[in-house]
Amino acid sequence: MPFFDIQKRLDVNLDRWMTIQSAEQPHKLSSRCHAFEKDWIECSHGIGTIRAEKECKIEYEDFVECLLRQKTVRK
Repeated sequence: MPFFDIQKRLDVNLDRWMTIQSAEQPHKLSSRCHAFEKDWIECSHGIGTIRAEKECKIEYEDFVECLLRQKTVRK
């Protein structure tokens, strides 16, 4: 148990910001890949992991490319 729970004292939830970029951001600015993540979450919501890996592959690849920019760097 930490001595000071800074996140709670400051009313900040860093874990949510780091896991879901579509979550409410501290300065009300959307993240760079917000649209891609939203498409991927909407596609995969409620269909299960195995089906989501197959049916939402394009959305997931777009989201990962936006985050990592591997193809862009190669060009």
